[in-house]
Amino acid sequence: MIIKEKRSTPFFRRRLEPIEVKTPKRISELLSEMAKTGFQGRKLGEVVEVWEEMLRDDVTIFFGYAGSMSTTGQWKIVNWLIENRFIDVIVSTGANISEDILEAMGGTYWQGHHLVDDYLLYQHKIDRFYDVFADEYEYREMEKLIADFMRRLSPNRKYSSAEFLYLFGKELSNIGVKSIVATAYDNNVPVFCPAMVDSGYGIAYLLNRRAIEGFDITIDQMRDFEQMVEIKRRAKDTGVIYIGGGVPKDFIQLTVIGVALTEERESAHKYAIQITTDAPHWGGLSGCTFEEAISWGKESREGRNVQCYCDATIALPIVVHALAERVKTRRSKPDLTWLFDEVNR
Repeated sequence: MIIKEKRSTPFFRRRLEPIEVKTPKRISELLSEMAKTGFQGRKLGEVVEVWEEMLRDDVTIFFGYAGSMSTTGQWKIVNWLIENRFIDVIVSTGANISEDILEAMGGTYWQGHHLVDDYLLYQHKIDRFYDVFADEYEYREMEKLIADFMRRLSPNRKYSSAEFLYLFGKELSNIGVKSIVATAYDNNVPVFCPAMVDSGYGIAYLLNRRAIEGFDITIDQMRDFEQMVEIKRRAKDTGVIYIGGGVPKDFIQLTVIGVALTEERESAHKYAIQITTDAPHWGGLSGCTFEEAISWGKESREGRNVQCYCDATIALPIVVHALAERVKTRRSKPDLTWLFDEVNR
């Protein structure tokens, strides 16, 4: 029996198309096909479509980078995104922009297992990130590198985290440690870290406080927010990409509120992407939908918003490789060098 006639209804607008297996097939082609299917495969395909639209538009792209993703081999992907200016502003957890340094300075992360005697690991000075192992002695070398840099900063200046990381990136770039912040420095991409103390940076600060009488530096988080809102205020339009959620996501989302309250105008993000494993029904921001964000004015109701529920270690490499195939150069990217005028004087 063959179905010949299709019912006419406003709900039947886009045909679902099954994926045909064929070789060779590029990653970007597969993602295009997935965007015509359903469930999270469809959403992953739509992530590529929306990110590509951002790159072809005149927007400033904020990138929220949560968790401890750099230990899983993702940090060189972020470097590539910076070098090609597929992102313009990074807001990261402290872990992501410290633990990449360990590997960039010659250390190693090892494939391990989540079923292991953790007390035995502790005795051998091995740190575990689920199924990834790190050498605690190499971790301490990374923290010492950060501490040594902190000692050369002015105790009389209040640094935003972006200014602090810009100067740190400059130092790392000069000594050949091509981490995320070094790559960001080389490409004039600001990196903010609104919870910096929750990482090796906090430990590095304490090491100096214990070793040097009177040592002090100030990272001004209020200045962070002021600078972020100013970037948002100057931007024609903005897009946001969230890998996970947490503090990086909310810090970027709040820039819309900052502009609304200080300038009394709407500035909702035109594009929004999130890759997360957190569900919205627990009430946390990491799973919060963009529909909920519309109630705050953070996302535009008419904007291109897509949320994909997927492990970022699966989604990010696939999405970025698809983008690399589709977009060779970005036509318009914002100049944010003004942000570092004061520290460059």
